[in-house]
Amino acid sequence: MSKILKLGIPKGSLQNATIALFKRSGWKINVNGRSYFPEINDDTIDCALCRAQEMSVNVENGTLDAGLTGKDWIAENSSDVHVVTDLVYSKVSARPARWVIAVAYDSPVKKLEDLQGKKISTELVEYTKQFFKGKNIDVNVEFSWGATEAKVVSGLADAIVEITETESTIKAHGLRIIHEMMQTNTQLIANHKAWEDPAKREKIEQISMLLKAALIGEKLVGLKMNVPESKIEQIVSLLPSLNAPTIANLYKSTWFSVETVVDSGIVRELIPELLKSGAEGIIEYPLNKVL
Repeated sequence: MSKILKLGIPKGSLQNATIALFKRSGWKINVNGRSYFPEINDDTIDCALCRAQEMSVNVENGTLDAGLTGKDWIAENSSDVHVVTDLVYSKVSARPARWVIAVAYDSPVKKLEDLQGKKISTELVEYTKQFFKGKNIDVNVEFSWGATEAKVVSGLADAIVEITETESTIKAHGLRIIHEMMQTNTQLIANHKAWEDPAKREKIEQISMLLKAALIGEKLVGLKMNVPESKIEQIVSLLPSLNAPTIANLYKSTWFSVETVVDSGIVRELIPELLKSGAEGIIEYPLNKVL
């Protein structure tokens, strides 16, 4: 078995977000024009662009050793792959996306049972069929080649099953969600034979570790400040951190250098409080990875 890891990068909406995540993790992926084989600064990896919808099939059959795709498409294809880890990121937000069932805003359909005998348009055909079969609701599920939200508006379907993160597109088309069918997020998956190969498994685990570390680092920032001795206890009490903050004496001074890591979402409220409490010279800096 080749020692080179064949890695699938999702082509389409997740492509740029995935390449950016790899860059923060230490790998630079360069997509050249229309080539399906991007360059990467790692001699032990060969990259290939692959549609997320087809990724799990190509990983299962060994065309690829590993790849990134949504767990929705793994379920849709009933793929037998090893799920290495969950990676919650997307082109819009750092939260799971949702597959929802939506109807026209003025539709008489209020609940799932009201869809009995109705036509549903979606790209997630097989999963949708199994979902309604499990509910004992007889529906006609048709594949949508795109612009799924418009199918209800144009009268081509009674309802749609579509993926959403913010619901903005759903609402913009005058649709109303009646049920959340599933949540999905990106997963790093591996072919079973590749996972059993020690060298490839080690590489896949390295990728997994650093991608997760980059996602954690994206949500955190480092803070560094100078604090007088008389204010140190008060300042430390204000600092939420992964662990206790690092505190060091400044040279020939009664001041301390205090350094910590905090959630980026609280910084705008935290910094003014630190200044009021006596901290000076506050520096905020981004974190590429946190392990």
